[in-house]
Amino acid sequence: MKVSDILRVKGNTLYTVTPDEPLALALKTMAELDIGSLCVMSHGDLIGMLTFREVIQVVVRNGGVVGDTLVRTAMDDQPLTCTPETELDEVRRMMLQRHARYMPVLNQRTLMGVISFYDVAKAVVDSQDFENRMLKAYIRDWPVDQNAEAEAEAAQPKL
Repeated sequence: MKVSDILRVKGNTLYTVTPDEPLALALKTMAELDIGSLCVMSHGDLIGMLTFREVIQVVVRNGGVVGDTLVRTAMDDQPLTCTPETELDEVRRMMLQRHARYMPVLNQRTLMGVISFYDVAKAVVDSQDFENRMLKAYIRDWPVDQNAEAEAEAAQPKL
């Protein structure tokens, strides 16, 4: 399974912010949309990610307030990225290694979407559920081998 499979199901709605936007406004957007991340874009290029993790770090540093902080001060300016062709196993490994909950998907320099750890986990569980149902259906419809059935009956002790 590839990242493109997740994006096909999830859709490609993107929520972005500029680096010079006030952090308070970005937080308001995240709260209104009930999302955990925003892509930070400048001149059409992805230059960072803003997630609740970065926001919490800024609030703690500022003594419990956002203040006049700009997005560029809070954002992760080296976000972990992948391509639509990246295999899901590789994405899981990368996200676990960096403790990343959100990953922008880039096709060269074009932002295609963002996948979350939840999206990856859901895709894996859905795939396993499908495989499990197919295996159960296969076992239930297993063709009976007449010779094996006769041999099994002959091997049973006679009373």
